[in-house]
Amino acid sequence: MIIYSRNRRLRTTPALRALVQETVLTTSDLVMPLFVMEGTQTEIAISSMPGILRRTMDLTVKECKELFSLGVKGVNLYMKVSENLKDNLGTESWNRNGLMQNTIKAIKDAVPGMVVMPDVALDPYSIYGHDGIISNGKIDNDATNDALVKMSVSHAEAGADIIAPSDMMDGRVAAIRTGLEEGGFTDVGILSYAAKYASSFYGPFRNALDSAPVDNVEIPKDKKTYQMDFHNSREAMDEVMKDIAEGADIIMIKPGMPYLDIVSKVREAIDLPIAVYNVSGEYAMLKAAAQNGWLDNDKAIIESLTCIKRAGADMIFTYAAKEAAILLNG
Repeated sequence: MIIYSRNRRLRTTPALRALVQETVLTTSDLVMPLFVMEGTQTEIAISSMPGILRRTMDLTVKECKELFSLGVKGVNLYMKVSENLKDNLGTESWNRNGLMQNTIKAIKDAVPGMVVMPDVALDPYSIYGHDGIISNGKIDNDATNDALVKMSVSHAEAGADIIAPSDMMDGRVAAIRTGLEEGGFTDVGILSYAAKYASSFYGPFRNALDSAPVDNVEIPKDKKTYQMDFHNSREAMDEVMKDIAEGADIIMIKPGMPYLDIVSKVREAIDLPIAVYNVSGEYAMLKAAAQNGWLDNDKAIIESLTCIKRAGADMIFTYAAKEAAILLNG
């Protein structure tokens, strides 16, 4: 029997497989999320995320220098806010001398080439752990947008390159874009979490920042009234198109691997850059399996991130960014 077409012919050697490889993962595809806390010369391990630390600003700057030397050119910042600074309005979030604002300045001073993308959402600053302001037992969408604009402008003033609103309030991209334009920050981009699902895969992240919604019968116990329902796909396209129309420069889809169908669907529909968040629960599952000897940590990291890129991501936010960069650099 003669088989004229044999796919295995192009898999016979590593060099031949490399020549026909369709997707290539590089360090330039990676963005590292960083957790920052008050103080100096201190770091705290996050038990639910092996290898990930909450650092003071000085050590965060040091980490940024190392990341940049490895080829990771973007960081996504989150603050561990002191309890005495939290309120319902999230007023600390737009403090021009706040931890976030000072951290942005410090990173840009030390590593000017680093793309700094601070998170924009009220949950770390809220006494309720929600991304929005609570009014009459509900999330007040429009009041929250006003706060997000103030927060975004303060980040731009501090030197942020990209504003990354993760709150999922309706209309906030247009509001932030207007605020940035009126403030003269025409070159500051918006990376919109356009399709952010209400997911169980965020648990370890909330441990890292102590930002889970509080258990209070008078307010929503979860984020399902503003984050997307994981049963839905068409709705994601509606969210994406609205954010593009409002002025988003980059579209985020979150979580990552369980939502690659959404990534692929959005990739086919738009030309804007797509960011995908390989979230804390995905990272924690991989680490737990590796620690138990059930899979190879290094191979699983590179495979999972490559699959996210193959689905259509232009950049990947991942807690494995540093590990992956070391592996990619050989």
